[in-house]
Amino acid sequence: MTRAQSAQSNATTTATRGWVSFVGSGPGDPGLMTVRAVELLRDAEVIVTESPEHVDLVRALVSLTEDGPMLVDGGFGEDGQPLTHAARAKVVIKHGKKHRVVRLMTGDPFLYASGPEEAQACVKAGVGFDIVPGVSSFSAVPAYAGIPLTTKDHREVAVVTCGPKINWSQYADDRTLVLLSGVGAIGETAAALIAAGRPSDTPVAMTRVGTTTEQATVTSTLANIAADARAARISPPAITVIGKVVNLRETLSWFETKPLFGWRVLVPRTKEQAGSLSRRVREYGAVPEEVPTISVEPPRNPLQMDKAVRGLVEGRYEWIAFTSVNAVKAVREKFEEYGLDARAFSGLKIAAVGDKTAEAIAAWGLRADLVPTGEQSAAGLLADWPPYDDVLDPINRVFLPRADIATENLVAGLIDLGWECDDVTAYRTVRATPPPAETRDAIKTGKFDAVVFTSSSTVRNLVGIAGKPHPSTIIAVIGPATAKTAEEHGLRVDVLASRPDVEVLVDALADFGASRRVDLLEAGEPVTKPSERKPAVRRKVRAK
Repeated sequence: MTRAQSAQSNATTTATRGWVSFVGSGPGDPGLMTVRAVELLRDAEVIVTESPEHVDLVRALVSLTEDGPMLVDGGFGEDGQPLTHAARAKVVIKHGKKHRVVRLMTGDPFLYASGPEEAQACVKAGVGFDIVPGVSSFSAVPAYAGIPLTTKDHREVAVVTCGPKINWSQYADDRTLVLLSGVGAIGETAAALIAAGRPSDTPVAMTRVGTTTEQATVTSTLANIAADARAARISPPAITVIGKVVNLRETLSWFETKPLFGWRVLVPRTKEQAGSLSRRVREYGAVPEEVPTISVEPPRNPLQMDKAVRGLVEGRYEWIAFTSVNAVKAVREKFEEYGLDARAFSGLKIAAVGDKTAEAIAAWGLRADLVPTGEQSAAGLLADWPPYDDVLDPINRVFLPRADIATENLVAGLIDLGWECDDVTAYRTVRATPPPAETRDAIKTGKFDAVVFTSSSTVRNLVGIAGKPHPSTIIAVIGPATAKTAEEHGLRVDVLASRPDVEVLVDALADFGASRRVDLLEAGEPVTKPSERKPAVRRKVRAK
């Protein structure tokens, strides 16, 4: 048995004392982390990071509570100076002797990283370790730029970490070159490759901050890359690809051409409801920024809800109508408070407005008997609601749990159909506290490219706590009622969802972005974000 195997075996038998997992975080996009990496992060007692970006990445995946893992900065020491490989290894060993440690490393731990040196230190100290490979920037960044490193005609790749003593004559052939670092010396590198025999018109691409929504790529040739990179303000970190494969970017660029690529999108919602919308926005290449405008709270006087729930159990109602996910949540919480479950709905007909509301009911083990076939709104519900029939309907009463600010249209419509309504305040929507000053400034000065409104209350509350969005900001709304409220506040509606569903709303915004991109390209103009093109004024649209 070798020394390394012996150390590994000994460490395994004492794994309860400590263990180090060297985990690759990938090149920047959190979605490129492996399943195993996420599992280890969530089970870790100590996480030693490598860069400032790792802190946000960990926060997105792990609950950093008192019972959660401890974060240790592996990039800088207590004196604020960068840690050497040896000093960082000492930090890892110190914690690895007592705890389950994740040593989070950019890219891949064993590829152009200090993983081998730190792992050897673990062997020397008798600390067990394992390796979780990560996606390396040298392959991921070109892929996100639409540049394959190999094709059927180009099968050789050389990866070079640039430095002062590179003999560029050995790379004079036509194989693909991937350069790590060396942004500032690209002019000298290109000249050396040309002198070594590479044609001056050899294609070159430089991509900075690859796999993130700040990614930017400039394509050029060996003769012109230095000037073009300066003009495009390409700065580290960046990956350079040299070779004919760069020409494929023209047809294979997929990431930077996403319809909302790099857009900063304001999501004014309750924190509980923003998740699915933000995920959808990210899928289209945008950067969502969630700003709470509404806080959902219990009613001030719970007696009305208590009475209604008792009536439901006692068979007082023929129907219950849920007009929102929050209404489902409020009734479910009241049921749990009383020790009730879905069986209490036996014999009761259930109506739901919107697919998400119906899904929330289904998650409770129930099925909606009535969902509008047309517009997902109170008007759509009324259009399909059956009139009261004293022969077919043994009870003529409807339980309507809603927000404190709900309109009276639904109640009036049900009364016209012969039903009696218990319109009960199930929850209150309260205006949230104003966002930070920098966010308010960004809203007013047009630093957001789009804002997505999912209800009339989000319009009123955002304007109330942060001010009106700048005229250049694209306004996307979930339905006609929200559009009317936006117009009443002097906002021009650019995007209207075909039905009130957050995914449909984001899809519509993406369609708008795609059409805008095509229009700019056809006009021979550069593709810019709305925040980069600010008209002096914005035409107000009269409320319909």
